[in-house]
Amino acid sequence: MTLTPANTDHKRSDARMAGLALLLGFVFNAIGRGVGDTYIVFILPLSAEFGWNRSEISSVYSVYMLATGLSAPFVGMLFDRFGPRVVYSCGLGCLGLAYVTAGSLNHLWQFYLCVGVAGGLGVASLGMVPAASLISRWFRGNTGTALGIAYAGLGCGTLLIVPLAQYMSVSVGWRDAYHVLGGALLVLLPLIVLIPWKALWAGPRVGVHTDDFSQARKHEAASAKGTLRAAIRRPAFWSLAQVFGFTGLAMYTILVQTIAFLVETGMAPLQAASAYGVAGMLSVGGVMASGALADRIGYRRTVAGSFVFTLIGIASLLGLSHNPSPWLLVTFIGFFGIAQGARGPVVSGLCAKIFPGAGLATIYGVIYACMSMGAATGSLVSGVLHDVTGGYRAGFMFSMVCVVIAIAPFWTSSSLKQAALAMRR
Repeated sequence: MTLTPANTDHKRSDARMAGLALLLGFVFNAIGRGVGDTYIVFILPLSAEFGWNRSEISSVYSVYMLATGLSAPFVGMLFDRFGPRVVYSCGLGCLGLAYVTAGSLNHLWQFYLCVGVAGGLGVASLGMVPAASLISRWFRGNTGTALGIAYAGLGCGTLLIVPLAQYMSVSVGWRDAYHVLGGALLVLLPLIVLIPWKALWAGPRVGVHTDDFSQARKHEAASAKGTLRAAIRRPAFWSLAQVFGFTGLAMYTILVQTIAFLVETGMAPLQAASAYGVAGMLSVGGVMASGALADRIGYRRTVAGSFVFTLIGIASLLGLSHNPSPWLLVTFIGFFGIAQGARGPVVSGLCAKIFPGAGLATIYGVIYACMSMGAATGSLVSGVLHDVTGGYRAGFMFSMVCVVIAIAPFWTSSSLKQAALAMRR
C-alpha cells in the first residue's frame, strides 16, 4: 500500500490513540484495584470497633469479589453496546459514591451493599474487561505485551493506594479514610468527558499491523464466531475459565489475610501494609514481563514459571508461620509479588486471539467472572479456615492445591495447548 500524506497522518494519529488506550487501561486498573484492595487494611479496625469475627469481616470482601465477577459479563455487554465512556463513567461514579457512604456505616449488611455490591460493580467497570477489549483493538501483533502493561496498573494501584489507606486509617481513622478515597474518585469523574472516547472505541484507521481490524469487527459481530454462545461451546473457553477461576481461588485465599497475618507475627500495621505494597510493586514488573515473555517464549512456559514462583512464595509464607524469619518474609514478598497477576496478560491475550471480534468484551467478561468468583470463594474460605483452625496454615496449604489445579489445563487440555503453542512467535 502506498502511503499518502493523509495515510501518514492517520498512522501518527493511530499511534497516539493506541498509546492513550494503553495509558487509560493502566490508570483505571490502578484506580479500581487499588481502591478495591484497601478493604484489607480495614479488617483489623472494623473487627476492633464492631467485634465481628474474621469470617464475617472476610465475607464482605467475598461479596465484593463476587459482585465484581458476576457483573463482569454485563460490563462487557455494556461496553460492546455503548462504549467506554458510559462504562468508565458509571464505574468511577459508583465506586466513589460507595466509598463516601462506607465511612458512615455501622452494620455488616450495609458493608455488604456499599463495599461489597456497589464497590464490586465499580471496580469491574474500571478493570480489565473494558481495558482488554479497548487495547486489543489497537495492538494486534503484540497483544500480550500491551495487556501486560495494562495489567501492571493493578500492582501500581496496590502499591500506591493500599499503604495510603493504611496511613489514613491510623492517622484519621477508617471512616475518614473511606470519605477521602470516595471523594477523590468523584472529583475525577468530570474529567471523563475530556477523553476522546469515540475515536478510541472506533479503532485504528490505517496500517498493515491492524489487519483492517475496524472492518473485521463489523463482520465478526454478525458471525457466530464472535458471540458468547459460540464461545462457550469451545473447550478452550472452559480451560481458560478453569485457569482464571482457580488462580483467583489460590491468590485470594492468601491476599485477604496477608496484612492481618503479618501483624499477628509481630509487624507494625503500617509495616505490614508496606510489605503488601512492595509485593504489589514487584507485580508491576512481573505482569509486564509475563506479557512480553508470552509473546516471545510462549504462553505455557510463561504460565509455568509464574506458578512456580507463586508456590515458592506460599511455601515461604507457610514457613513464616513457624519461624518469623526476615529471609522468609523477603522470599515471600519477592516470589509471590513478582508472580501476582502474571496470569492476567496470558489469559486475556489468549482470549483476545481465540475469540476476536466485537463480542470480545462479553466473552472475556464471563471468563473474568470465573476469576472473581474464585477470588470471592478464596476470600471466604480464608476466613472460615482461620476461625476453624485458629491459624493460617490450612489456608496456605489449600492455596497451594488450587495453584496445581489452575495450571493443569495448559497440559491436559489439547485445545488450550494448541492455542498457546500456535501463538508463540
